[in-house]
Amino acid sequence: MSTTNSNSQEPLKNVLVTGGAGYIGSHVIYTLLRTHKYKVISIDNYHNSFPAALTRVSELALTELKAASDSQPSTQDIDSTAIDVHECDLNAASAVRSIFSSYSSKGGIWGVIHIAAYKAVGESSEIPLTYYANNVAATISLLQTMQEFGCMRLIYSSSATVYGVPPDIPIKEETRREGDSVYGRTKVMCELIIQDFCDSVMNDSGKLEDFISSYFPPVFQPAGAHPSGYIGEHPRGRPENLLPLLAHMAVGTVTDPVLKVFGNDYPTPDGTCIRDYLHILDLAAGHVVALQALEEGSELNAKVFASSIQSQGRFKAYNLGKGHGMSVMQIVDAMRKATGHDYKTEVIGRRRGDVPELIADPALARAELGFDAPRDLETMCRDLWNWQVKNPTGYE
Repeated sequence: MSTTNSNSQEPLKNVLVTGGAGYIGSHVIYTLLRTHKYKVISIDNYHNSFPAALTRVSELALTELKAASDSQPSTQDIDSTAIDVHECDLNAASAVRSIFSSYSSKGGIWGVIHIAAYKAVGESSEIPLTYYANNVAATISLLQTMQEFGCMRLIYSSSATVYGVPPDIPIKEETRREGDSVYGRTKVMCELIIQDFCDSVMNDSGKLEDFISSYFPPVFQPAGAHPSGYIGEHPRGRPENLLPLLAHMAVGTVTDPVLKVFGNDYPTPDGTCIRDYLHILDLAAGHVVALQALEEGSELNAKVFASSIQSQGRFKAYNLGKGHGMSVMQIVDAMRKATGHDYKTEVIGRRRGDVPELIADPALARAELGFDAPRDLETMCRDLWNWQVKNPTGYE
């Protein structure tokens, strides 16, 4: 990916990222900044994230820009490393409209990467209405605002949980969606809503607009951090996901003496759940190349939509994963090697909403987008531990 755009001073495209300060959002924004093609706008209510993450992302991008430049970077390149930050709840429709309106005189918002969502499988079954309001209603509100301001390029960051218990492994994009948890069902609903939106948008002459384009990249399990240790994963409160929980246990910010494993009687080699882990920077790169494919007239855009049927709308789904998975116990062993911490485990009952195995078939993303996820599990654990050691209390 290019690290400078100093030889081509086309105006920066305004790209809005929802949930920009979160784990995935901050690394996606970092990857966007490195292209020096976009002016990034972040919307986040900081429910599970910290504003400091965005400050660090911008600082990191500017430092790398200066280090990579033989001469003084252009004013535009420097501006491309600065993030326009807005604290806002997506369900606050008037506030979101105000943000869109403020860019009307600056070329408008060119595209949106929608990442913001509540995402804890267990919690979702305890407070389902909160999850439906935050994940589904907010997505509808966002789409209405996008339509009002003529912004019709969307990357929707979905989740592998939309596949429920898949009939076949690895999972292809055409696998039926059902979701075995409240969280998973909110993601399924959002995908269907976006698809219906793409199908319905007509221009004044009654024809489907050629530029209506959306992606739903089902995201498998992101892990790791930027290798500098300057940005990484830091949820508010106790981590819900396995890898950050293990990192917090090793650094001492989670004092549990034993890791509770939710079931060891699944139909997998060691009885524990298997997930397709990929490095967060590989995942971020997948989001950005998908966004670049929405640029009309580009070679990538023509390749991606060559087989699209206009009457069915212009949307594509891609699995972003490595194509092979690791079990809970394999992850524990890998983190034991990375951290030197002697993890103790205790098997308890299964957790509602968990499925035995989620492994992507990323062949379509590789063929059409050139997507790859080369970083291995050892690298993910090393980068995660480097972040945690340097930032034991995260961004706080």
